[in-house]
Order: sequence, then structure tokens, then C-alpha cells
Amino acid sequence: MLNKPLTTGEVARLCHVSAVAIWKWIKKGKLPAYRLPGGHYRIEPGSLLAFAKKHNITLNADLMPGGERRILVVDDEPTVIEIVTRALQTLGEHIILASATDGFEAGLQMATFRPHLLILDLMMPQVNGFEVCRRIREDPALAHARILIITAFGSHENLRRILEIGADDFLHKPLDIDRLTEKVEALLYNDATPARATEPSGEGVGR
Repeated sequence: MLNKPLTTGEVARLCHVSAVAIWKWIKKGKLPAYRLPGGHYRIEPGSLLAFAKKHNITLNADLMPGGERRILVVDDEPTVIEIVTRALQTLGEHIILASATDGFEAGLQMATFRPHLLILDLMMPQVNGFEVCRRIREDPALAHARILIITAFGSHENLRRILEIGADDFLHKPLDIDRLTEKVEALLYNDATPARATEPSGEGVGR
């Protein structure tokens, strides 16, 4: 049941469109929404229902908000994990979070936590992000998971390897939190998201 404000990702799933389309509807004033202090939009259920009725949009009843989405955050810097986790908590109560500080622990968490999305640091001790990504893509039981790489080592060669191994998208460190949440929503709720680089802003989190 629609009983609380919705994120743009949730509305995108309900309307069978991308989060970008929702953002454009909001910007054009077609879909009423309000903005949180952090910059994220929220849509009241009543506004969505009125919008859908006006534009003859059939909402996807099977994807009503409430289904949990599990995200595993893997980074050897506890500060990065803490700030990324805090940012993702703003996406809604249906977001369930877990974390790991190295690739070995990430492998164990993948088998037990079964995340929908893995946010994975590239350079870590013991087992690095390349190897974690490769193992996930070779395991049919884990192949459903989306993978977002975060890295301070965004050379052309590293980015090429990331995509060849099977990552869905990547984001440079220092992290831009708004871009992070945008990519997370796209990966969780869209069928496909083209990977593209995000240039370092000089401000953000991590190294």
C-alpha cells in the first residue's frame, strides 16, 4: 500500500520508466515533488496516483514499495563505509545494508546476505575488487547482483578491466554522494544502466 513518500527510484519502478524520466517529469512540473535538505526528491502517494490517472499510466502493483533491497558496501576504509551507509539510508526503510572491509569477507557476505547490489572498492588487501567481481560473475547463484565499483585508481586500463570483468557501473573517488545515490537507484530499479565515468569533483569521501 502506498502510505509514505516515495523516492524517484520507487516511482520509476511503479511507472515502468527510468529514474531519469521521473526526474524530467519533476523538473517540468508535471509530477509534484518536494526536495529534502540533501537534495533528493520525494513524491507523495496521492500526487503519484493523481499523476498516473491524468496521464493514463498503469502502476505496477507487483512492485509497490515495501520490498526490501539489500546492499553490501565493501571498502577497507571504515570512514567510507560509514558515510556511504549513511547516504544510502536516506533512500528509504526498504534499503537493508551490510558491510565488509576486505574481499574475503565480501565473499562470505555475498553467500549469506545475498545482496541485490554490491558497492565495491577496487584496491583492497587480501582479495581485491577485480577478483571479487570475477568470482561473482562466475557463480550462477550470485550472478543476479548488480556491481558498482568505487575507486581512486580510475585509469583507463582499470576502468576497461572493470567493465570486462562484469561490473555494471563505476564511480571515482572522492565520492560525490549525490551521484552515488543516483547510480544506486538506477542500478536497483532499472533493467540496465550504461556504465559511464564520473570525473573526480575534488570534494567528497575517500581516497
